Amino acid sequence: MSDPTTPAGLDGHLPAPRPRPGRTVLLAVLLLLAAGAAMWAALDSVGPGRLDTRFLGEAVESRTGGLNSVAVTITEIGNTFAMGLLATLTGIWCWARGRRVDAVFVVATMAGAALTFRGIKILVDRPRPPAFAQVVRESNESLPSGHATMSMVVIGSLVVLFWAGRSTAARVTMVVAAALWVGAVGSTRIYLGVHWFTDVLIGWLLGAAWLAGCAATWSWWRRRAAVTA
Repeated sequence: MSDPTTPAGLDGHLPAPRPRPGRTVLLAVLLLLAAGAAMWAALDSVGPGRLDTRFLGEAVESRTGGLNSVAVTITEIGNTFAMGLLATLTGIWCWARGRRVDAVFVVATMAGAALTFRGIKILVDRPRPPAFAQVVRESNESLPSGHATMSMVVIGSLVVLFWAGRSTAARVTMVVAAALWVGAVGSTRIYLGVHWFTDVLIGWLLGAAWLAGCAATWSWWRRRAAVTA
C-alpha cells in the first residue's frame, strides 16, 4: 500500500522536505520566459542567436577522430530514447516500492517533455545546420534540441527524487554531476554539427521550465496526499 507521506528517494523512508510549490512555479515561469526570449533571439539572429554560426565554425575546426568518438558516445548515451527508458525504469522501480506519486512524477515529466519539444519542433520548423558540417546525419527539425531537453528533464527529475534527506555535500555532488552530464550531452550536439547553439540553449531552458513546473505539481500533490491520508 502506498504511503503518501513518504519522501522522494529510491532507497528508504527519509524525512520529507517542506514543499514550496509557489517558489518552484515562479522559477518555472521565469525559465519559460527566458526560453521564449532565447527563441526570439535564435529566429531573429540577435543576442545569443549571433553565436550560432560562430560556435558551429569553432566546433568544426576543433574536431579530431578521438573527440568525435567521445562526442558520439556521449550523445548516444544521452539520446531521447535512452532518457525515456531511464525515466520509465525509474518509474517502475518507484511503483514497485510503493512510491506511486514519485513514479507518476518521473514518467509523466519525461513524457510531457517529449511531447512539448516535439510539438515546438514541428511548429517552428527550424532547419538543421548544413549537412557538410555534421559528423552524424540529422535532417529533421532543429529547434529545440531534444537531447538537451530530455537530459535536463530526466536527470533533473532524478535529482528531485533523491533530494530529500540528503546532506549538503550529497546535494552539491548530485547537482554538479547532473549539470556536467546535461552540459556534456548538449555540447556534443553543437560539436557534432547537428544543432545550433541556441537550439541547445532553448532545450535546456525549456526542459528546466517544464521540470520546475512538474516538480511544483508533484510537491503540491504529495503535500495534499499527506494531509488527506
